[in-house]
Amino acid sequence: MVASELHVEEFQKLDLRVAEVLEAERLEGTRALIKMRISLGNEERLLVAGLAPHYEPRDLIGKRIVVLANLKSATIRGVKSEGMLLAAEGAEGTISLLTVDRDIPPGSQVR
Repeated sequence: MVASELHVEEFQKLDLRVAEVLEAERLEGTRALIKMRISLGNEERLLVAGLAPHYEPRDLIGKRIVVLANLKSATIRGVKSEGMLLAAEGAEGTISLLTVDRDIPPGSQVR
């Protein structure tokens, strides 16, 4: 099923960037949430994501992931999450992070 179509101008509003995961830890008091400190090159941010059933925090450190950088921040379990990482979900519920396969610097735009 395909979602509704966007005009190119709407897509261009999305600020997709490469980020490097600097730190990751389970969010205390939760079963699914991981808190990550990421680098966008010229700034660092915190992200909260429901990855714990699929990834160990230590396995995320150093990964170059794709994030939506201009998403309005949200407080999740007392932690301000400043963006959203992108992941794909398979038919069986398997989650896979969107990563880059070359040495692209944090902060690089995804087009």
